[in-house]
Amino acid sequence: MSPRIPARFHGLAELLRSASMARAYTLTTFGAVLGSFAIEWLAGLVTYATLVAGLCVVGAAMLVARRREIRFLRLVPVTLLVFAGWAGASIFWTTSRSHTALSWLSLVAVAFLAIVVGHVRDTLQTARALGDVMRWLLSISLGLEIVIGILLQSPLPLLGIQGNIARFGPVQGIFGTRNLLGLVAVLALITFVVEWRTNSVRPGLALYSVAVGGTLAVLSDSPTVLVLAAAVGLATAVLALVRHARPQNRNALQWALAAVVAIGITVGYLMRHQLIAWIGAGTDFSIRTDLWRELSYYVRFYPVQGFGFVGPWPQDVFPFAGVNIALDDHYTSALNAYADLVLQVGWVGLILFAAMVGIAMVRSWLVAGERRSVVYAWTPLILVTLLVDALFESFALFGLGWLLLVVCLVRAGQSRSWRERMDAMESSPRLPPTGIPDDARQL
Repeated sequence: MSPRIPARFHGLAELLRSASMARAYTLTTFGAVLGSFAIEWLAGLVTYATLVAGLCVVGAAMLVARRREIRFLRLVPVTLLVFAGWAGASIFWTTSRSHTALSWLSLVAVAFLAIVVGHVRDTLQTARALGDVMRWLLSISLGLEIVIGILLQSPLPLLGIQGNIARFGPVQGIFGTRNLLGLVAVLALITFVVEWRTNSVRPGLALYSVAVGGTLAVLSDSPTVLVLAAAVGLATAVLALVRHARPQNRNALQWALAAVVAIGITVGYLMRHQLIAWIGAGTDFSIRTDLWRELSYYVRFYPVQGFGFVGPWPQDVFPFAGVNIALDDHYTSALNAYADLVLQVGWVGLILFAAMVGIAMVRSWLVAGERRSVVYAWTPLILVTLLVDALFESFALFGLGWLLLVVCLVRAGQSRSWRERMDAMESSPRLPPTGIPDDARQL
């Protein structure tokens, strides 16, 4: 006879399975990771790591409580497992095993949080939770900038706020750098518009959200914001064209648009200097060019496997310390996620990453083009933003960028995949040789 489970554990299981718990967990996860810079500055790295570890424990308990409704095959995208496995394997050839081990644990922990969120919330619920968190964080950022830059007129070194709002930027908010604030503002604008189009929030709140996001995007004075806005605007227009096309013409239209995108990328690369001068990012690009030129020297040593995954650069580990010494600076990344991947996990890691995000992009794009609800556009537009931003920053490999990237991977992996076809085959009614359904036969 099996032992009787105490009633209090039944109550705990019901709590872990509840919709209110899922919403609270999603809000806390987004709030912790998006506010990681402020948390580390105010309370220290140990506090942030403890918070993430605690969320992982709670998330694991939620998945166990929901084990009957979550299938193992649908839990994690295979491409994500392969990429994370390669990054973890780099501990065997890294130049610093301790840094690689800790960075890989951070990579896996944040990815696990995203996986839990992707399975306990649907796309609209995820976008709503992200919108709520971004609304608060951007409002706090704008409020602090006003207080420090206009009322007090003195910088706040504790949070890295320089108080430049009276000079119309650049501002950093509670995100540490103007480029990260610009990325968050663009991601927030996408989310706020989806909230507005799906009538998920009141019109007044939607208008306020867009106003705050747009204001901080402009005040960040980040040259990447203009590029991200152009990329998102173009992707939105193309997606709208696909969604309004006739189903029988949609496939040919998709191939034609893919060819146009390929040509556009080629032309953009050939005219990159003119484009850089047009957006006024010549200084930033020259800095990045010097950095990438220095990186190319080190990449030749280990082009296949890289020097080991470390995430944000440690300042005392080769070759990252060597790059900073040569350039007399203190870079914490390659200012390009793809260059960072080649340096840390080699060309193999870059190919695995490209396959991972490429498959997710195709799946989410096709779903958004076929289904009528505008909420399905959220995933491909977030992916477009992160992948374009990866040309100028490495945020997609850690922190909030990596969290949202994995959320999109999980969302895309739940549709138009071999898992979906397997589920459809298993859920289809199967008749026994007598022609009577199994359940009727049992009766």
